[in-house]
Formats: sequence, C-alpha cells, structure tokens
Amino acid sequence: MSQSPDTRSIHVCVRETHLSLEKASAFVDAGENGAALLFVGRVRNHNLNKPVSGVSYDAFAPLAETVMGEICVEAQAQFGPDLRLYIEHFKGYLPIGGISVIIAVGSPHRAPAYEASRYLIEELKKRVPVWKKEHYLSGDSEWLDGTSLVENP
Repeated sequence: MSQSPDTRSIHVCVRETHLSLEKASAFVDAGENGAALLFVGRVRNHNLNKPVSGVSYDAFAPLAETVMGEICVEAQAQFGPDLRLYIEHFKGYLPIGGISVIIAVGSPHRAPAYEASRYLIEELKKRVPVWKKEHYLSGDSEWLDGTSLVENP
C-alpha cells in the first residue's frame, strides 16, 4: 500500500490555469536547503518533423495527482526524506512556449536534488495519465501515443 504524501514537503496539482515558477520556487525554499532546482517543460514548435502550433493536454486530475504524489513519496524514500518536491501539470490548450509542467526540488545538497528532479520527470512521463494532442500548422491535429495504465504481460 502506498504512503500518502506529506503536504508540508510535497505539492502536486493538475491545473487549468497558468503554472507559476514563483510558487514552485517558494514551495521548495527552506532555510536548510542549499540547492533548489526547477525543471520547466514547454510546448515546442515541432515534433517528429512536423511544425506544431500548440498542444492540448487532458487528464483525470484526481488520478494524475495520486500518481504524482506516489512518485514524490518514492523520490523522498530514494533520495532523502528532507527533500521538498513540487509537481504541477497543465490541463488545456497551450501555444508554443507555454509551460506544460513544472517540477521543483529543494534539498540540503545538490546531488539528491538533481537525482530527484530527473526521477520525477522520467516517472511522470511514464506513469502519470496525461494525454497530449498536438495541433499542427497544417490545421491537422492528433493525439500522441502515451503510456498504457495497464502493463502488458
């Protein structure tokens, strides 16, 4: 059975409004921390040799937030219980340059901060049920293949 995230040191949210770098930084800031890292995922103007005009993200927020919380608890278990962790993912349409995900990590030391940050984004991409629809300059759009919620045998 998974452990519930400690909301004093872990923040997870799927948001349909602007994601704030300032809020992320403030959450992971603490007097004992000598390291703070921010990972910012943005919509890029191309994918698979196609010019992109924007991306729509969809998610069932309660499930996505549960999985994000589990990933954060795992990161604290692996890289240090004193980590402060923040994950927010956008839901809705974003133009080129729009912020789709923010991951912030606060830690007393840099090595665990880097390790935890990498773990959070890689596990989010593999496990969190967020769906992505790309919109192309040609006027076409398509849902991209994601990761299945059920593993195949």
